[in-house]
Amino acid sequence: MAAYDFKAIRLFVAGPLAEGAVLACDADQTNYLLNVMRLDDGTRIAAFDGANGEWAARLRRSGKRSLSLTVEERLRPQPDACDLWLLFAPLKHARLDYMVQKAVEMGVARLVPVITRHTQASRVNLERMRANAVEAAEQCGILTVAGCDDAQPLTSALAAMPPDRLLVFCDEDAVIANPVEALRANGAVGDGIAVLIGPEGGFSEEERAFIARRPRTLALSLGPRILRADTAAVAALSVVQASLGDWR
Repeated sequence: MAAYDFKAIRLFVAGPLAEGAVLACDADQTNYLLNVMRLDDGTRIAAFDGANGEWAARLRRSGKRSLSLTVEERLRPQPDACDLWLLFAPLKHARLDYMVQKAVEMGVARLVPVITRHTQASRVNLERMRANAVEAAEQCGILTVAGCDDAQPLTSALAAMPPDRLLVFCDEDAVIANPVEALRANGAVGDGIAVLIGPEGGFSEEERAFIARRPRTLALSLGPRILRADTAAVAALSVVQASLGDWR
């Protein structure tokens, strides 16, 4: 991966990005660049569209409220996305925002809210979730924005998941053991990984039985302490990335 400029202002755009392209900024982007960041006409920023890498782009103003980007040269190529999903029971707004942002920073490629018997929040603001995913990608240098699914029943999400994908079931009742060793002993994960985090009240016995019947499922303990769901997501993703993912 090419060197990342930590000082660069980064913007996710609809694209497609290519040398010489001129892209109009929408109202939110214009407000952010001109009023929040107070950038001048001609300022160079970094832009990415989730598919074509990161590009240098120069701001061009035409009037007080109209702004476009003129794309110059490519700064970084598009890397392969980490084939890592996060399935989670929805939380209330602030904690869900945190979970989504941290999951994106950890390299999650797909966010899948699942409704369980003890889920606290049965509805998910998909637009807000995607906005948090975009903001996290802009701030931490990631060039792929995680896909955001609509909330669906846990049974439906697992039934639709390809059977060869490894499901890491974060289970507070699993035998406490070294999670890194447990993951590495599982073997190759060429068909991707999905991490499943439950609600604060845990899974019902029926849900546990349904999860246990799925092929390629690994019940994993996250240690001797009970973690809040948003903390558990960060802990589980860290262990998975260190054991089988792109931290190795």
